[in-house]
Amino acid sequence: MNRRLFVFLVVLMSLSLIGIIFVQGYWISNSVETKREQFAFNAKQVLISTANKIQNQELEEYYYPLRAMADSIGIPDDISIQELFLIEEDSVSNQTYLYSNSIIEQDFKLGSPATEYDLDSIKIKKYISRKVAQVFNNNSLDGQYLSSQKRLELFSNMDELSKLNFQEIIFDQRRKIPIHKRIPEGEIERIMIMELAERDMETDFEYAVHSNSLATQVRSENFDLQGSSRTYSVPLFVNKDGLSDYQLLANFPGEKEFVLSSIFGMAALSIIFTLIIVIAYSSALQQLIRQRQISQIKTDFINNMTHEFKTPIATINLALDAIKNPLVSADETKVKRYLGMIKEENKRMHAQVENVLRISKLERNELDIKKERLDLHDLVDDAISHISLIVEDRQGYIETHLDAERTAILANDSHFTNVLVNILDNAVKYSEESPKIDIYTENARNFVILKIQDQGIGMSKTAQKQVFEKFYRAHTGDVHNVKGHGLGLAYVKRIVEDHHGEISVESERGKGSTFIIKLPLIT
Repeated sequence: MNRRLFVFLVVLMSLSLIGIIFVQGYWISNSVETKREQFAFNAKQVLISTANKIQNQELEEYYYPLRAMADSIGIPDDISIQELFLIEEDSVSNQTYLYSNSIIEQDFKLGSPATEYDLDSIKIKKYISRKVAQVFNNNSLDGQYLSSQKRLELFSNMDELSKLNFQEIIFDQRRKIPIHKRIPEGEIERIMIMELAERDMETDFEYAVHSNSLATQVRSENFDLQGSSRTYSVPLFVNKDGLSDYQLLANFPGEKEFVLSSIFGMAALSIIFTLIIVIAYSSALQQLIRQRQISQIKTDFINNMTHEFKTPIATINLALDAIKNPLVSADETKVKRYLGMIKEENKRMHAQVENVLRISKLERNELDIKKERLDLHDLVDDAISHISLIVEDRQGYIETHLDAERTAILANDSHFTNVLVNILDNAVKYSEESPKIDIYTENARNFVILKIQDQGIGMSKTAQKQVFEKFYRAHTGDVHNVKGHGLGLAYVKRIVEDHHGEISVESERGKGSTFIIKLPLIT
């Protein structure tokens, strides 16, 4: 894939994903704000309804005994309510005392003789002084129980003018009474619970009644005006002019949780789907980058393989041409030398093919690895014998420090020897000067640890993370400066893991590398 096209697609997909996340975040934020506004509106309505019910309950409680008194003494309906009563309550006997001491004005119509006066009638006002004292049981009248709902209905049936007059009288009479005596204990909480339930607002609340911004005794235990983020307030016991000495306040400690829970389902689904998209996108992007890397690595692999096959093929062709030369063919020593070269180059190409086939079989789990009890030190000696001539030819050395006392492992002789030879071969190839290799063994509990340390060119941190990946090769400028195709250490890792072991590398640029193999011991 063209680099520019690849970058363009990555940027386009990234911007699209960012846009999706932004839209989802905006939607969630907008939903939360909408729910907060809806909660605030409903909370206000709850307080308004609670305040109205508290005020109406006080009015209807006084209207019932007043109406009963008016009926009992036969006061006409058009008598002004202001003239009717003075009320006292006895909380011990649960009785209400109504005192009437007023001038009641009554109208009488008298017919007139038509011959004497051209009048339909004459209005005569009679003023009667009444003193009435009535005692009413707050729960019954004439032995019949009257429910609070019935009493409220009686009050509701009053005409508006009478109701306004009545409210004003009650207001004037009751405002002198302390607020905690005007509101029954727990009544605000009871009404608010009912109002919240009607609006499906299952949340905690705290309330209080303040008088001109001063706290009163009517409050819930945990009400805190300063500690709440938002407090709602409505007037309580409002007169006909819309004025009030009291405010009903409430805050909702669970408001935030209630708002969030109301959109939790949709928000959770939105977040989950967004995460799925992010994960899918990340995976796709990672695969794209990985495929691009693999494509580049395979290109390097083909170039390296071509180079490595081209050299031995050229060497073989030159050797064959030399043998065909009569002067060379007559010299038996030279013929043997060229035949040896042909054999070595052929063996080298065969080894390259074998490495490719081994990796392929390992990936398909077709490589048959039979294990037996072996001594790790014997395997180390065997591997050293394969590489010692090359080391000596480059005037280097391999020194062993075999300190492990227990070295019995379950391994495959051929494959594990190849593992050690691969690591030693790399140590030789990546040493610019004479290769200097040290091999250490030691025991750690039920494991034996093998370390192969060289003093070569070392590798970067990035290379250390990728050195065991298939096709990976650490380059130092020229891509062909070191022979190889990036399959040796991938094979090493797979074989070590098949032996239930672990392999790692520690390295520093210019100071060499140390390969560490940890294998389980057998008894």
